[in-house]
Amino acid sequence: MPRKIRELVRDLKKSGWYLDRQKGSHRVLKHPKLAEHVSLSGADGDDAKNYEEKNVGRAIENARKTK
Repeated sequence: MPRKIRELVRDLKKSGWYLDRQKGSHRVLKHPKLAEHVSLSGADGDDAKNYEEKNVGRAIENARKTK
């Protein structure tokens, strides 16, 4: 069962990411020590797409390496 968008956002925020901007259902999160960003689309209760889950996993791993 795919994870929900709200779960991905929660995990990103726990690892230091913050909401940079939002337009409609598209969120862009950034990390203060990284140049990259993560984009998520959909409402909080929507199922996350496979590529979104992979991108979030990579982003969290990159944030851990900067500590």
